[in-house]
Amino acid sequence: MTRGQLQTVAALAMFGASPLGAQTTAQYDNARTGATVHETILTPAKVKAGFGRITTLPVDGDVYAQPLVFQGKVIVATENNSVYAFDATTLSTTPAWRVNLGTPLSFRDVRCPFIRPNVGITPTPVIDPATGSIYVLTRTTGSGTYEQTLHRLDIRNGRDLTPPISVHASVPGSGIDAANGVVSFDPLRENPRAALLLYRGVVYLSWASSCDVVPYHGWVMGYDAKTLKQRAVFNASPDGAEAGIWQADAGLAADSTGHIYAATGNGSFGARNYGSSILQLMLAGPTLGITDFFTPWNQAELTRDDEDLGSSGPVLVPPHFIVVTGKDGMTYVVNTLAMGKFGATDQGRVVQSLRTSNGGFGAAAYWHHTVYIWGSDDVLKAYTVSGKGLTLREVSSVKATDPGSTPTISANGDHDGIVWAIETRTWNGSDKPAVLHAFDASDVRVELFTGEAGVATRFAIPTVAAGHVFVGTKGEVDVYGILAPTH
Repeated sequence: MTRGQLQTVAALAMFGASPLGAQTTAQYDNARTGATVHETILTPAKVKAGFGRITTLPVDGDVYAQPLVFQGKVIVATENNSVYAFDATTLSTTPAWRVNLGTPLSFRDVRCPFIRPNVGITPTPVIDPATGSIYVLTRTTGSGTYEQTLHRLDIRNGRDLTPPISVHASVPGSGIDAANGVVSFDPLRENPRAALLLYRGVVYLSWASSCDVVPYHGWVMGYDAKTLKQRAVFNASPDGAEAGIWQADAGLAADSTGHIYAATGNGSFGARNYGSSILQLMLAGPTLGITDFFTPWNQAELTRDDEDLGSSGPVLVPPHFIVVTGKDGMTYVVNTLAMGKFGATDQGRVVQSLRTSNGGFGAAAYWHHTVYIWGSDDVLKAYTVSGKGLTLREVSSVKATDPGSTPTISANGDHDGIVWAIETRTWNGSDKPAVLHAFDASDVRVELFTGEAGVATRFAIPTVAAGHVFVGTKGEVDVYGILAPTH
């Protein structure tokens, strides 16, 4: 590698990037950059010359979780509570193994039609490369009861390495559903969407709700990666309501200094409540607490109008910025060393605030001094990053409808960058095909590929590994790659 490529790889390693040729966590690393910088097969020239769908891997339910790749296996989780391992080399439609982790809920149970018919595994699992463990959060029902369970599976066969743990939690508070001064976790109302985070030996889970069905809160919980013993619990609205952590399926982020980042949606604000905020958390002993935060000056208006700041997930960008786009399309560039807390104006508290689209759902991506944002009802945009924030570089001519897309970047170090993105279904729309796009990352005005996949789920994020692109849809994962010559 060149010196520049080595610097890029080293920087990503600080944020828990996946091993060479693998994807062990959502958006590739704990900074949630969405960038894999070890891709040598897929180049802009090759994709433009001949690229397309090469096979389809059938599964038993809708795929909302981003596919993961490790040790020659493609790991797929479904809303039917099944986890599959497919051979990443042969791409055989017969899985190497499959496990089912219990009866999923119905969309009628959660009183929300957005994920239907079953609600089982929604958040992207996470893999620990050191132990070959896959951490999966399931939702199950039986005999009128509801449960959420954290599993630690063996990547070799899908068996539980540790007895699974049922999620329970409570915190002191006077919130909307408090009883005797205590707010308790509700496994029926709390809906996990944000991807799991593995950080410093702890697996972090987070929750919001289904369709804003109350009562609910924004919870974050940490579990020991080896024993699954609960380490700490945080509630973003213990004396109020809501402030859920949605992030359109994008993951909690973590930096190299021990801090974890989450973005909350509409909800109570003030004192111990943090609706419509970007939170900086840290685990200290048995406590997971706030170390800093940013809340827009108009948080009351955002909550009133259901314009969640946390409709997108946080992305960490060098040197020490965090980028989040809200449902109103405002993107905030915040200094993680001094996040600004709350004030009557945003001026002086943020590095930059700018409108980047009609709405943000998912997350941005970052590669080679550039932030890529594809917002709702808008075109893909590339922004150059400097110490002053983001400067628009160029825009594509391809417009996406609601909800836009969370991009993935594949590159060989600082070269041959490609922006991959999926157009998914709208929040209330009928079934339609997912559409995979590829753009030249050095100039997003150049579209390299577009093609339909299976029936779209929402917020799907493409996975790129070893020359293949994996797209989760309803009942299948579509696999794309370089096509063999026809002559």
